[in-house]
Amino acid sequence: MEHQYEIRNSTEEALHEYKAGLGTFTQKMPDIARHYNAFTEACFKEGSLSQKEKHLIALGISIYAQDEYCIIYHVKGCIDQGASEEEILEAVGVTAAFGGGAAMSQAVTLVQEAMEDLNQMKQ
Repeated sequence: MEHQYEIRNSTEEALHEYKAGLGTFTQKMPDIARHYNAFTEACFKEGSLSQKEKHLIALGISIYAQDEYCIIYHVKGCIDQGASEEEILEAVGVTAAFGGGAAMSQAVTLVQEAMEDLNQMKQ
């Protein structure tokens, strides 16, 4: 599948790959995809916790699980919901308290790279 625009960085490429894969899965398994998407949307709706707080939590879990696509996706979610770099890095620090060096390695590489790429894409 060709994309209609030029991918500018590895973060944008990963987001594109995820969306393409999700689209393929949705075509092949529409009922499962529909239920999964409805559940996810319900989980991320504004409630007692803000959407920003929910993305910060999801980012921490993604880092702990070493899920690079979800790390990028939730860094984007954090930024889209107005999280500052300091808030994101603080959440990463809490994750590193539980996940140790593996979590910290994601913070000093992938999270920082994704923040940089996503902020450049907004300009």
